[in-house]
Amino acid sequence: MATVSTDLKLSGLTKLLMEEGGLSENDIQIHINEAKQNKIPLITQLVDSKLVNSKAVAVKASIEFGLPVFDLNAIDWRSLPISFVTEQLMRKHHVLPLFVRGKTLFIALSDPTSYQVVEDIKFQSLLRPEIILVEEDKLSKAIEAALEVPDTSMMDLLDEDLENLSVANPDDSVVVDGQAGTDEAPVVRFVNKILLDAIKKGVSDIHMEPYEKNFRIRYRQDGMLYAVASPPSNIATRIISRVKVMSRMDIAERRIPQDGRIKLALSKTRAIDFRVNTCPTLFGEKVVMRILDPTAAQMGIEKLGFEPEQQELFLKAINKPYGLVLVTGPTGSGKTVSLYTGLNILNSIERNISTAEDPVEITVEGINQVNVNVKAGLTFANALRAFLRQDPDVIMVGEIRDLETADIAVKAAQTGHLVLSTLHTNDAPQTLNRLMQMGVAPFNIVSAVNLIMAQRLARRLCEHCKVPVKYPDKVLISAGFREDELASLEIFRAVGCERCTNGYKGRVGIYQVMTLSEKMCQMILEGGNALQLTHLAKAEGINDLRASGLNKVRIGVTSLEEVDRVTKE
Repeated sequence: MATVSTDLKLSGLTKLLMEEGGLSENDIQIHINEAKQNKIPLITQLVDSKLVNSKAVAVKASIEFGLPVFDLNAIDWRSLPISFVTEQLMRKHHVLPLFVRGKTLFIALSDPTSYQVVEDIKFQSLLRPEIILVEEDKLSKAIEAALEVPDTSMMDLLDEDLENLSVANPDDSVVVDGQAGTDEAPVVRFVNKILLDAIKKGVSDIHMEPYEKNFRIRYRQDGMLYAVASPPSNIATRIISRVKVMSRMDIAERRIPQDGRIKLALSKTRAIDFRVNTCPTLFGEKVVMRILDPTAAQMGIEKLGFEPEQQELFLKAINKPYGLVLVTGPTGSGKTVSLYTGLNILNSIERNISTAEDPVEITVEGINQVNVNVKAGLTFANALRAFLRQDPDVIMVGEIRDLETADIAVKAAQTGHLVLSTLHTNDAPQTLNRLMQMGVAPFNIVSAVNLIMAQRLARRLCEHCKVPVKYPDKVLISAGFREDELASLEIFRAVGCERCTNGYKGRVGIYQVMTLSEKMCQMILEGGNALQLTHLAKAEGINDLRASGLNKVRIGVTSLEEVDRVTKE
């Protein structure tokens, strides 16, 4: 039996074959050099030189590593997801992607100890590679056959390849060619892949975060962040610079935050907007891209998640000729979508609708939209004053931030205009208290406010994999369910399958919709605090966010764990 020199750097499988096959150090060293020269794996070189038998290698690897051997003759080359891995990587490492299941990419390898291949594919495909053992000679033929098939699997979103995506400036008609020099082409392709993948998965935000020793890219999907890639930290600056170029930012300026916008032309008929922001951190610029989906506000009020009585109250409030409608909740709770759903209902040739936003996220034909620009002197208050001189019927203010804006909005609502706006408060009763704290007179609040709506977004359970779950009665009662409903109560939990993300797919709104009753008006005029208003709202039968969330659990739309996450105090 040949002895293996410690100077030779061999994979576990090659080392085993050398020991079992009686190959000398000199033979192995010669073939290592030839493999490097030919730019192919050592196993491929040994099989091509007929020093080892391909089938014997597969059998030996199968026994040693406990992996079944797959016959590549049973594969249809046209169905392979080869777009996830470049031709260069497939040829260099002798690897072939076979199929995708959820976030796992199954790859064909003849040497299961090729750990570098796994890392390279993980970085390039943004999926978790899973090895399937195959015979080396069949793998070589399969790679050649697969590469001869035209690749269209990644082109279902666009008409051109990843390196030729058009990036249009949203402020004019200039189109920037996606191509770059030879050195930058991989970065261009990688950034385009990140953007396209996010669009396909229905992601709301992309985070690019540089740290001292690594660079992390995360997606926010259905309200939750998860990591999708960790590119080498030494190319972080190039990736971020590419995004800044696409966003029309100053790539030389890295000391202050910048805002930009990308309009990605996927085809002649479809384009997606990204709102981009950079922020200087300790180890470089962090980039966050918000994907602006123009169809989000056109999905119809029925799909938002209102309970029937809540929907009726909302529609009644926005169809009044005047008054103030306030939507409250934290950032990312769907306030803008709710407001634009209402505006779309109101959008007709007979109405003059104007909006002031920071920034405009959803563009709608027929609505006059203004981007607030504080540096230029265009504030919410100034925009509101301008609107009132332009014969408005409906006004939407992106956010009431100060007393000046609040006063103008209230006065507009009192003088024959319907005003829609948002505030950052936890629930509906606290909104009334917040307005009083701003300095709005209680009698103005009572006369102007039509409706206050607090909201959150909860993840929907996947209809394909959710399963019933039993909880102890004590747990259900403490969660807020009634004792008399426990016997008939059916609750579902998340499982996870290839059609969803950890058991959830999409989101649904949870709402607290409150109009001002006579008692509530009296309490506001007497200077009642948020706690008193909350108790009164509950006594009057207005569901708080928790109660609305439990209703979604009752009908199997979401899980108890998800309601706990979004409504816990």
